[in-house]
Amino acid sequence: MLPLPASAQARLIAALDTTETAQAVSWARALAGRVGLVKVGMEFFTARGPEGFAAVAACGAPMFLDMKFHDIPNTVAGGVRAAALLGASMVTLHASGGPAMMAAAREAAQAGARAAGKPRPMLLAVTVLTSLSAEDMEAVGQPDSPTTQVVRLARLAAEAGIDAIVCSPHEIGAIRAALGRRVALVVPGIRPAGSAMGDQKRATTPGEAVRAGADWLVMGRPLTQAADPAAAAAAIAAEVAGASAAVA
Repeated sequence: MLPLPASAQARLIAALDTTETAQAVSWARALAGRVGLVKVGMEFFTARGPEGFAAVAACGAPMFLDMKFHDIPNTVAGGVRAAALLGASMVTLHASGGPAMMAAAREAAQAGARAAGKPRPMLLAVTVLTSLSAEDMEAVGQPDSPTTQVVRLARLAAEAGIDAIVCSPHEIGAIRAALGRRVALVVPGIRPAGSAMGDQKRATTPGEAVRAGADWLVMGRPLTQAADPAAAAAAIAAEVAGASAAVA
């Protein structure tokens, strides 16, 4: 497993959920030095492309490109190589794409990083989206519980050499029991106490996630919609630090 973040604030990932470059840049500037990475996804990248990515990256925080690649191995390899050339520090793909797809992505990440003279991006395997309930999974032909499916896909990703698993807070314990520290865990669905859950059906607080074994925490609205994003990030980092000390 890759080294863990050195500080509580480095464990925070801010999700910049917008299609507007100016808004993303504003959030990235406000959170510079307060979070470990900033994340842009399909919504932003489809609208603004590499130019928008570069504008946000210029604010100084490492970039997480959340495209959730899922296609034939050659196509995913091309996408991951392009992300590495852009300088992404983290890139997501779906573990359900299978071992060959994940192996091709890892090779492409290394090749793209070498070509760009940049560090290889961490590859994160998405297991079961945090918006999906057991009923949702059954509706698409997956009768197993979310936890069972998450562990199955996490094992597959670890065997393919993927760096980290994306899972909901409620599957952290099951993955740690199955895989120990073989992979890092990147956990969305984080909401500070008292926050609205929004579209997250399997959410928890930052402290609870860290005590359960999360490594990186992904948050959007609790940071970007705060009256003072930097202050919100500092408060969450303090909670993370306290939880980390409690389990050390």
